[in-house]
Amino acid sequence: MRCSSERRRSAKFIILFALDSNKIGDPIHPYIISLKALFEQNTDSTQAAPMKKYMRDQFEYLGIKTPKNVVLQKEFYEEYGLPELSSLDEILRELWSLPQREFQYIAVGLLGKFHNQLPPEFIETIGYLIVTKSWWDTVDSLAGGAVGMHFKRYPAIRKKYLAHWRKSDNLWLRRTTILFQLNYKKETDFNLLGEIISENLDSKEFFINKAIGWSLRQYARVDPKAVKKFVKSTPLHPLSRREAMKHLSE
Repeated sequence: MRCSSERRRSAKFIILFALDSNKIGDPIHPYIISLKALFEQNTDSTQAAPMKKYMRDQFEYLGIKTPKNVVLQKEFYEEYGLPELSSLDEILRELWSLPQREFQYIAVGLLGKFHNQLPPEFIETIGYLIVTKSWWDTVDSLAGGAVGMHFKRYPAIRKKYLAHWRKSDNLWLRRTTILFQLNYKKETDFNLLGEIISENLDSKEFFINKAIGWSLRQYARVDPKAVKKFVKSTPLHPLSRREAMKHLSE
């Protein structure tokens, strides 16, 4: 492994080269240039193809699996630290614009390091990440992480955006409203969850019905009797019911 000073010199050259080459194209934040270079140096084409296939060929991959991804992020943050909060929106959106899916995973993880610092209006950025390049891998992480934390910190934001998102034609926003309480445990507003589930009972969307079952299964760890009662009295889709009762006896 190269020593820290060598990596810094290399990164500095990459930044200067990239900044110069981007004069005629879209600008790239210097923070991303270094990060992008590190990950591209660890590309594994033998893993990229099966990872792409697993996601139904919707995204390109560098071929960096989660354990290696975590190690590389740790290495990067140890050397470069975290960006300023004022740059976070720009950095997240630029990471989201990159074609390889690993950069979206990095963005989700980076966002998680700022949960307790985000201002109320940052919900707009989070919403953008949910509806852009949407698939279960990023949406679920955002729903149970960033959205759940943000809604807990800012009740007024929760009230305003839930009202819109739960009625949205965008299935990923609706899935988020079902899943944002996944980690609330005893703080879960089960009445609210039941209302949102009831609004989606006619859905034929796999990802909606799967989310309904998952949210109920998660809350069953807190109050299995309440979940069993809800399942019994609610005309759930078979998939939702099966998922909800996975660890419960009839």
